[in-house]
Amino acid sequence: MSPVLALDCAVTGLGVAVLRDGDCLACLREEGRDQAARLLPAIGEALGVARVGRREIGLIAVTIGPGSFTGVRVGLAAARGLAVALDLPLSGIATTDVLLAQARSKSPGRFVVAAIDSRLGDWFCALDQGDRRPFIASTAQLAERLSGRPATVVGPDAERLAATLPGTDAEQGPIDPRALARLASAVDPSEWRERNRREGLPRPLYLRGVNVTSPDGTRRTVG
Repeated sequence: MSPVLALDCAVTGLGVAVLRDGDCLACLREEGRDQAARLLPAIGEALGVARVGRREIGLIAVTIGPGSFTGVRVGLAAARGLAVALDLPLSGIATTDVLLAQARSKSPGRFVVAAIDSRLGDWFCALDQGDRRPFIASTAQLAERLSGRPATVVGPDAERLAATLPGTDAEQGPIDPRALARLASAVDPSEWRERNRREGLPRPLYLRGVNVTSPDGTRRTVG
């Protein structure tokens, strides 16, 4: 299979990975808020380490949210631009799906909760059961939903959330672009290309409107 290029900026910092047939050829992670300036150089660095030319890539994968409004936009803009320029299929994967996949690989059989701090007093969550669709919940709402069921919370701020939920432990860490690439690779690139043709390129996954800060410092949600 041709190499897969995976990009993540959805929550904090950025991650880039290049995989072929499930094997990681390159993976890097950078923290900080300057994803817009650093993502393309990081992609170039990862391809250089992997010794993969841009014309050798067979599929691009990107996280589409939920997460940071700016981070999601930066990652998607870069991924969409590369997909169009190189005529490649583009796979858009929810950040919560990537977190659930990371946890399943480490703790098979454990009930998992993916959680991302919204920075607005609640959490973007998904449960490793049913349709796994992400939802917004306060800590109290999530505790009620779990009803004391033993679980593992996974995500960048998992330890802080798990400390408030009885019967839970935590696997704290960032989005792993290698897990993103493997999820995307589970679907044939030709199917991703057909989805792009039929549905358009992946769009951001937002669970609420965008918070805008006015010049006077007040905040409001739009959209």
